[in-house]
Amino acid sequence: MARRIVYDALVFPVTREQVREFRRTSTAGGSAFAAHSGGVVAVITIVIAGAVILFVTAPFVSLGLSAFSENPNPVTGFFALLPLITLGVIAFIAVQLFRNPGGWEKWMRLSNFATANGFLYSRVTSNPQFPGSIFALGSDRRSLDRIYTSEGRYLEISNYRYVTGSGKNRTTHDWGFMALALDRRLPHMVLDSTANNGLFGGSNLPTTFAKEQRLSLEGDFDRYFSLYAPKDYERDALYVFTPDLMALLIDEAAPFDVEIIDDWMFVYSSRPFAPADPAHFQRLFRIADTVGEKTLSQTDRYADDRIGDPAVNLVAPQGARLKRGFSVGSVIVIVAVVMIWTWSFFIR
Repeated sequence: MARRIVYDALVFPVTREQVREFRRTSTAGGSAFAAHSGGVVAVITIVIAGAVILFVTAPFVSLGLSAFSENPNPVTGFFALLPLITLGVIAFIAVQLFRNPGGWEKWMRLSNFATANGFLYSRVTSNPQFPGSIFALGSDRRSLDRIYTSEGRYLEISNYRYVTGSGKNRTTHDWGFMALALDRRLPHMVLDSTANNGLFGGSNLPTTFAKEQRLSLEGDFDRYFSLYAPKDYERDALYVFTPDLMALLIDEAAPFDVEIIDDWMFVYSSRPFAPADPAHFQRLFRIADTVGEKTLSQTDRYADDRIGDPAVNLVAPQGARLKRGFSVGSVIVIVAVVMIWTWSFFIR
């Protein structure tokens, strides 16, 4: 049965006084999102940058003002005061970041929404401990604006961010995801949506799986998803992905990638969810109530025959993780590098 969600906290107008009171009580209560650590770091960085600018440009300001006093010229005066103007702009930005009124309203709405529906809310959580493919990559891993259950079957809707590379090659990756706890451990299976594939039909997922693990299912399911399952687990995959579950996936989750790993089901969006937007919550809760519930009922008696004991809730090692492969983009880059090296070698 579909859960009843109240969206009033996300859509009803709020006043400045309500936001100020929420900020006051959150700060006084030591709330995690009241610390606004990211904002503090940004303010400190900006203030230090402003101090450096003032220190470096102070002699030029003095010379410019002296020249302006001897020969009043608007251009000379402007360039003389430019560092001070820049410092003023930096100070204004720092103050706005520190106040962050938009952030506090969003946090208040999400906190009230979570409370009204029996969930918990967390603004930032470092290193979320999930087994999904996106959670083992990069560094500085954080879940943002988490809405998650406080009791019963675990469900979480959140954004996720991690960083790869360093220096000029540093890249920040942002995702949206929903996590649903299952009852039984299942073989590692991935449904790669064709709707969000990139150039040349390449997957948007950050992990590539070996092509020989791809399965073709009946009907037009392959038009919407590419299914990957471990070798020799084809029958297990067909046990899980029955025609009625495939129909629900097409109807409700076609734009998203889906991963089943251990006793978890993840729904991934390569774009972060818009915080405090009722539309994305409505869609994800509908996926949980249709695709999630059907997956639970379909797998509540699943047992890996390779274990030999149906009472043991485990999957054999060969089925627990998919084998990795090479992406189309990586192959193209490697081929291009080899061709360039060969060409440069023969023209010497």
